Amino acid sequence: MAGVRDIRRRIRSVANMQQITKAMKMVAASKLRRAQEKVLASRPYSERLRSMLSRLAASGGDFPHPLLEKRPVKNVGYLLVSSDKGLCGGFNTNLIRAAREELAAENEAERALIVVGQKGLEYFRRRDARIMAQFTGLGDSPDFSAARQIAAQLIDFYASGALDEIYLVYARFVSVLNQTPTVTKLLPVEPAEEGGSGEYLMEPSPAALLNLLLPGYIESVLFNALLESKASELGAKMTAMDSATENAKEMIEKLTLVMNRARQAAITTEITEIVGGAAALE
Repeated sequence: MAGVRDIRRRIRSVANMQQITKAMKMVAASKLRRAQEKVLASRPYSERLRSMLSRLAASGGDFPHPLLEKRPVKNVGYLLVSSDKGLCGGFNTNLIRAAREELAAENEAERALIVVGQKGLEYFRRRDARIMAQFTGLGDSPDFSAARQIAAQLIDFYASGALDEIYLVYARFVSVLNQTPTVTKLLPVEPAEEGGSGEYLMEPSPAALLNLLLPGYIESVLFNALLESKASELGAKMTAMDSATENAKEMIEKLTLVMNRARQAAITTEITEIVGGAAALE
């Protein structure tokens, strides 16, 4: 019967783990709902701001600005937006793989990392990667001040010439089951060309608008990326905890079956011994 006691103890342990994973799934689902609302609210603002930059670019003027300056690419930086915590399935693994592929690209440019999140920082620090800056502890609800702080650091790297190009590596939230690792160019700013033509009356001047809009555009893109990655992380965590809960349920069922078989075998052995003993006394 010692084997049965061990199996029963293991069943209780798995059942406790199942309760924890189920609770974590519910918490992630609650946070995901709020994060998803923020993502959906931030996307139109970023798209509208990009549209305004495109109109300025289409106006035909030559407006020199440090964030529009293109120069020979000798140093490339990648801003990796990972998570501070684990237990979120392949979320960090997919992002790190995307960053590694970019870092391993074959050309003469030197590469460096700016890392958001503890998981990405730990991974690349163990591999002696060149990390120029790090940002951790943003929490489950990143605010705009965090995006402004990161944007100021990136703009400083680019304006000083420490980096000639900066790319953003983050997870775009598609659905609870689908988070797409995305690599997009952040600096120098290259507004998308929109169709159509026409003249626009601008006040103040286009140059003054660029000076105002470009830093704000970088901040809004980073803020949107932080929200997208946080929603993706929570979606991946919710899926992972749901799978863990189902796996625990299956394990409990299998262990229960093994325990019942062990009890039946023990009972059968005892009956056999009793019958054998009675037969020996006759």
